[in-house]
Amino acid sequence: MIAVRYADDFIIGFQYQEEAEQLLSALRDRLKKFGLELHPEKTRMIEFGRFPAHNRRRRGDGKPKTFCFLGFRHVCGKTRQGYFTVIRQTMRERMRTKLKAVKVELQRRRHDSIPLVGAYLRAVVGGYIRYFGVPFNSRAIGAFRYVVGYLWKKSLERRSQTGRITWERMGRLIAKWLPPARICHPYPHQRLGVNIQGKSRMR
Repeated sequence: MIAVRYADDFIIGFQYQEEAEQLLSALRDRLKKFGLELHPEKTRMIEFGRFPAHNRRRRGDGKPKTFCFLGFRHVCGKTRQGYFTVIRQTMRERMRTKLKAVKVELQRRRHDSIPLVGAYLRAVVGGYIRYFGVPFNSRAIGAFRYVVGYLWKKSLERRSQTGRITWERMGRLIAKWLPPARICHPYPHQRLGVNIQGKSRMR
């Protein structure tokens, strides 16, 4: 069994379905004693891990289901060597929400100086990359950085009716102020101290 919790959200993993069903039933009974209940839309039991893809394909059930947790959509995937791995991708809703907030803030800061706005965007993009910069998620963080640069360009152009800015100049501003979209977290087998075959390297 493995359990991951953040605030009132948690995920529990089991090797066998029967154990998961027993825990779910016991947890519902336990919460009911205190007048509480599990969130009906967020609570579900799915097949996930190294073997579901093969098992579901054999049954004709299609690809394994995904789940969302802490801003990431978790997907059963494989490395280039063909070993199982968990792929974490930024939830689209989470990215859209953040970009809308950036757009509103840029409108408020429209007449601030470029260094002031650049410092704000550097903090936003840097924080976003430090959180979402996990392996297999480079496309999403790159897209976020690009859209922020695009929104900044539009904000600068709206300062005046003749304020068109070329992408050449905008590219220099983006390179100066927006951190590059780089993966800054280790792969799971590096972080957990195991090799890709699943054998422990820790002593």
